[in-house]
Amino acid sequence: MKKRNETLVGYAFVAPALIVFVALVAFPLLFSIFLSFTEWNFLSGWDNIKFAGLNNFRKLLADNGFRWGLKNTFIYTAAVVPASIIIALVLAYLLNDKVYTKKTLRLCFFIPYISNAVALAAVFKAMFREDGVINYILMRFFGMQEAIRWFTNSQFNKIPIIIFVIWVQIGFELIIYMAALQNVPRELYEAAELDGATPWKKFWRITFPLISPTTFYLVVVQLIAVFKIFSAIDVMNFGQTAYSNTSIVVEIYKNAFQHYNFGYASAESLVLLVIIIIATAINFIGQKKWVHY
Repeated sequence: MKKRNETLVGYAFVAPALIVFVALVAFPLLFSIFLSFTEWNFLSGWDNIKFAGLNNFRKLLADNGFRWGLKNTFIYTAAVVPASIIIALVLAYLLNDKVYTKKTLRLCFFIPYISNAVALAAVFKAMFREDGVINYILMRFFGMQEAIRWFTNSQFNKIPIIIFVIWVQIGFELIIYMAALQNVPRELYEAAELDGATPWKKFWRITFPLISPTTFYLVVVQLIAVFKIFSAIDVMNFGQTAYSNTSIVVEIYKNAFQHYNFGYASAESLVLLVIIIIATAINFIGQKKWVHY
């Protein structure tokens, strides 16, 4: 009887979280998978859901918006994830030593991560305007003759977005890395110094292997985060993205909430889910070769 009561108490504690999970995660996921095989205009009501089989997935193959979104999403991911992690690691390594105003600097780097992404994107949009501070610096100090149209030139319109996402993500990665560096035993550094190891060798032979689980965690988390990039692109482009800098999530949003084609948007969402699962699985398989536990 006592064991049964303990079980009921356990279920009572789990129930609120379970209800939230089912209502906000499990049911929407399963419903989205179902909708990906249908044609449904959200405004037409539940009765007009029509089963379409694999038609939505066939349309994706010929959809320029989806293909550009897929291509650009991979570009954003390939640029942001390694760059942000490397910069955060270098900063964390430097700030881990005795640095003046270390706590203040750490806070300054972390503030963008906890700030409103839409407001920050608006600031970046102003900085990269034709008459913005970025073009002023390039023309004033680097001899550039003509202002760059960052958001209308297809050669440059990904750069502000990439820089913005890197800047925002560094704060989170920096805090995680600094916590990991605190757990590296100082005795190992002292022993390496006695053996005449250079700072680079100490980092490569001691620091990097011991924080490799943290690096692996950040790679997986940031990979998923960048695959879902949306607000930076939408705000910087006034909600009117071009093929040259769109993303999968932007295309999903357009089809779902501008064209109300929830069946097609769900098919795009399912493809994105599969891509994220595959990318995560590849990371878990590959981590056996470089992550030291």
